[in-house]
Order: sequence, then C-alpha cells, then structure tokens
Amino acid sequence: MPQAPLPSGSDAEPTELLRTIVKDQRLDAAQAWLEEYPPHVIADELARMDAVDAGVAFRLLAKDRALDVFEELKPVVQQQILEGLRDRSFRDLVEGMEPDNRARMLKEAPAKVVKRVLAGLSPNERRMTSALLGYPDGSVGRFMTPETVALPQDLTVEQALRTVRRKGADAETVYTLPVVDSGRRLTGIVELRELVLNELDTPVSDLVVTEPAYAWATDSAEAAARLMRETNDLNLPVVDSEGRLVGLFTIDDAVEVIEAADSEDVARQAGAAPWAGHYMAATVWQLARYRALWLSLLLVAATLTVGVTQAFEATLEQVAALALFIPMLIGAGGNAGAQAATACVRALAVGEVRGSDLLRVIWRECRVGLVLGSLLAALGLVVGTVFVSADIALVVGITLVLICGWAATIGGAMPLLAKRLRIDPAVVSAPMVTTLVDATGLIIYFLTAKAVLGV
Repeated sequence: MPQAPLPSGSDAEPTELLRTIVKDQRLDAAQAWLEEYPPHVIADELARMDAVDAGVAFRLLAKDRALDVFEELKPVVQQQILEGLRDRSFRDLVEGMEPDNRARMLKEAPAKVVKRVLAGLSPNERRMTSALLGYPDGSVGRFMTPETVALPQDLTVEQALRTVRRKGADAETVYTLPVVDSGRRLTGIVELRELVLNELDTPVSDLVVTEPAYAWATDSAEAAARLMRETNDLNLPVVDSEGRLVGLFTIDDAVEVIEAADSEDVARQAGAAPWAGHYMAATVWQLARYRALWLSLLLVAATLTVGVTQAFEATLEQVAALALFIPMLIGAGGNAGAQAATACVRALAVGEVRGSDLLRVIWRECRVGLVLGSLLAALGLVVGTVFVSADIALVVGITLVLICGWAATIGGAMPLLAKRLRIDPAVVSAPMVTTLVDATGLIIYFLTAKAVLGV
C-alpha cells in the first residue's frame, strides 16, 4: 500500500517566499500561503522580512493561528509585530501568550512597549508576568511557567485525575504533575501516565517520585536546561527559597535556552558580539557593527606580534631564512590553542569540566600539545631540510613542539580562569588565544634560534 504524500504544511522549504508575495502586494496569495504552512515555518519567514512587510503578513493570519505563530518568534521580532498592531489586536495577542514567553519578550522591550503590554493585561496575567519579571535576568524563574497543576499528596488517582481535568485547560503542561504538601512545598512529582495506567483507588503517594530533580527559581536557566538533558526530564519543578513550588521549566523552553547559549558561545568564539535577531533580517551595517569591536580589539592585541618581530630584528637580519617559517609556526600554534580553547569551553558548558579542574586540564592539554607538536615537528624537519638547511629545520622542529605545548596549555587554561573570574569563557577563547599565542610563539621561535644557531 503506497504511503500518503506529506502534507503541504510539512517542514519542506516553501516553493515561493512569503516576503516576495507580500512585496508584490498579492494579499490573497499571502493569505493562502499562511494557511498552508505550520506556525514555525511562518515564524521563520516573518523573521526574514523587514518590520513593515512582517506586520502586513502577520495581520493576514487568522486569529486562532496568530498566537501560535507569535510565540514561535524571537522577542525582537515580537516587539516589531506588536508596534504595528491596534489596541484590540494588541490586547488579544499579549493576553493569550504564555506568561513565561511574555516575560522573555518584555525583558528586551523598550519601556513604552512594557508599559503598553502590562496595561493591556487582565489582573491575573499581569500578576504572573510581573512575578516572572521579578526574578534575575537569565534565571530559570524568568523561563518557567507558573501555570501548573499541583496535586496535594493525600489524593487518590481518581481525585487526581478529576483535578487535572478541572485545572488542566489553564496549565501549559499536564504531563508532569508536581505533588505538594499543605504549605505548597514540593514533595515529589507524578507523571500523568502513571495516573492513567493505575487503578482509581490507588493513593497518589504510592506513585510519587519523592526525590525529583528540581531547580531554585534563581538558578541559571542554562544550568537548569542542561540538568534536564542529563536527567531526561520533560519538565523540571522550580521552587523558591523556602522550597515552595512556583512553576515548571518545560522542555521546549529548555531547548531554546540551550540553543541561545550555544549561539552566543559560537559568536563569542568567533570574535563577534551575539546577534539576537534573525541573520537574514539583519542589515550589512548591523552585522558589521556586531563584529567590528572585537576585530578592532584583536587588531590592537596583534601589535604585540609586531613588537616581538621588531625586538628580534637583528636575529632576522643575520638569518633571513627564519622569516620563511613565521607564518607556518604562528598558524600551527594559533590553531592548537584555538582547538584546546574550543574543547574546554564546550566541556565547561556541558558540565564535564569545573573550575576546580584547572590544574588537571593544564596538565592534560600540555601533554596533548606536546604530542601534536612532535607530530608536526617531524613534518617540519623534512620541510625545513628540503627548502633551507638542517640547522634551520632543527630550529623549526623544536619550536613546533614548544609552541604547540604552550598554545594548548594556554587554550585550555584561559576559559577556566575566565570562569573563576566570572567572565564568559567564550569571550577569551579562540580569537584571543590565537592572538596571544602568535606573539608568545614568536618569542619562543627567536629564542630557540638564538640558542641553536648561536645568533
């Protein structure tokens, strides 16, 4: 029996771009396009468009789909959409949002947008949103949903299911059900699956996981998300300083947190400021501005290399052949350092390495660098002998061993030192390590040449 074809609203790339349809003012075609594709595809197309065209397209969405699409957008795009909506549509949209999504949007919004959003909310939604905004920026309290179904610990399965049916429509998720005592302190969790599969007269206390993973509301959202990945939980209970349940951190929000953190680390490692919006919607000037500062700082730092070369100018004049191998040596050292830094930043991010592991990491990376340097030195000896002479080749070989060992040590140590100093490890990773190793690598090269060649 042949398989049915994929629906038109699948993840396949659209055959015609929404922005092209809107720019051509074919509004009927745009409306048909919006009805064909799922919310996440529509959100991606809106993020690629300028603010005016995105606003036109969004207003063509049916009311029941507009909210689903809106919650798929990043906060910066959400703000652009809101600014173009009239009061009634504006209120309907922000009122229907999940409180955690609304709080994340307001975190980056101008004061006038925040004021307008809060003024348009019902008292209950305003209270929940204000409570989430009261938690520290980047904490799991900002990302959790306060709309949960909490079960008293003395219920039976039948009573628990009735509670879920009564309150579940107002909750973001009912798959994980926190169990609390009379003071709303978390005592455990029970999965909806367990309630459905057990007899109605079974006490909920018999099904409760009494020592679940949980997070304090002020904990880092990234740390909580990575904890969920380790424990394979779909939802993580969040408690206040007294152990009272305040919400659930859901898997969809955890995935977004990890994606945002990884995107920021990649940008930092490449020597650029992280960009909050969609790459395709950014102007050339915006992208250049986000990269210019770091490139300027690295250019200034690179003057160390010029200074080192100038300091050993006399050595270069005596043995001009040494200059031939400078690009190869600083390239090898820079790459070795960047590899070590990248590996350590990742290990820090996923919890495989802690700040207390600094000396172990230094010892490990130093040995790795020496091994790599020895392998490269064997090649360097051959190249140096063929193109110049055996004595220059010996200098190159020794330098490769020393530079790679030093570069890997620096690359492994800097992220951990940055962590101890409460600096983002990604900020001092690959580009900064490469620049530092370039300058110090030349010092190693010229000192080795002086020792071996006697110049």
